[in-house]
Amino acid sequence: MGLSRATTIVLSGAVLCLAAFGLAACGAGGSAPEAALLKDQLLEPGPLGEREYGNRNAPVTIIEYVSLTCPYCRAYHAKVFPRVKRTYVDTGRVRYIIREFAIGQTAGAAAIVTRCAPKSQYLPLIEAYLSRQREWVSQDVRKDALYKIAKTSGMSRAQFDKCLSNQSIIDGLTEVKQRGRKFGVVGTPTFFINGQKLQGEVTFEQIKALIEPQAS
Repeated sequence: MGLSRATTIVLSGAVLCLAAFGLAACGAGGSAPEAALLKDQLLEPGPLGEREYGNRNAPVTIIEYVSLTCPYCRAYHAKVFPRVKRTYVDTGRVRYIIREFAIGQTAGAAAIVTRCAPKSQYLPLIEAYLSRQREWVSQDVRKDALYKIAKTSGMSRAQFDKCLSNQSIIDGLTEVKQRGRKFGVVGTPTFFINGQKLQGEVTFEQIKALIEPQAS
């Protein structure tokens, strides 16, 4: 469930290529074209489409991998994300993409539900599940507790029950997670900021330091 301690790893160029594909794929030095290829692959949408916010043509793209049972994800969305959104996303300087990286069955069930909600309700539902973790997170999937939050998006109980067995969503989320692992995601939250990797309990200042040189 997330990372055990705060860690910050910034990878670019050859190092990022090596982390994702290994020495054989990157070559001994890891060239700029290879790093560009990795960045392009990171930006390829998953099978379920992207949940994204802000200007699609912004100079900076942030990809966040999130698990809804992760306490570090909860802290980030409570303390850091609102400032990132207000400062960079809402002003058109950052395109922000959220991808699911569910850790555990309970997180997986919540992720499925968020994908059944209307696109306009996706982010509010993500944030509701994160902020209200104490109400629904447990070793067992507590459907009633999950639905109590899901219904705030306008979802009926019948829609909710059907959603949890939606195989296309289940398969799609599985593929999103597998692709995340290929890019070196091992815990949450993990961010890629124009291809640079940042993970763990991050601060606004750390994110700002990666955005500012590229967002002017």
